[in-house]
Amino acid sequence: MDNSVCQAYEEEIQALEEEIRLLTEKYEDIRQESMFFSDEEIQKSIESLQRETQGETKGHESPSDLIAQLKSLEADLSFLTAFTGFQFTSHSKKTVEKTRSRTVQKHRLSGKCHSLSFQLEFQLLEMQDNEKVSAVVSDLSIIMESGEDPDLSKFVSSTEESGSLLTFFRSLSAYAEWYEHRRRTFLHFK
Repeated sequence: MDNSVCQAYEEEIQALEEEIRLLTEKYEDIRQESMFFSDEEIQKSIESLQRETQGETKGHESPSDLIAQLKSLEADLSFLTAFTGFQFTSHSKKTVEKTRSRTVQKHRLSGKCHSLSFQLEFQLLEMQDNEKVSAVVSDLSIIMESGEDPDLSKFVSSTEESGSLLTFFRSLSAYAEWYEHRRRTFLHFK
């Protein structure tokens, strides 16, 4: 057999092995999450999903209704982006641990606020006591290009220590808005 054909087969085999590895990891994550649900809960979810899909196939919502709903959601998203200045570009979530009363998830989030890019990585611990659910953010890591602004670096460091996402988003929104004003002003004078 020709070496180039063998090489092509080897590359295809490696690609398939990588795909199998990724699918196995995904399967294990899903299996791990589903282990914590009872057969009754799983059955209720399946029945609920079947009712939803049957409702969709019966045509309860016409394509024009769905298009109108999509346009409405796009308008809402556009308004929120213009109002807050935040535009999220990616988000990933991985469940690290799940029990009946406790869930630990690792989140990665990236986006822009006006012209400032940011990336966040944090763990979210959700605990459930009876009817009460509480969430705690830990291991917060913020990546931003602070450039020559030491105040932004101090802000990022203190926010990472406190682990307050609300403080981060509120402060970044105000800072980024004024950062844009300053940038435009300096461009005007150049």
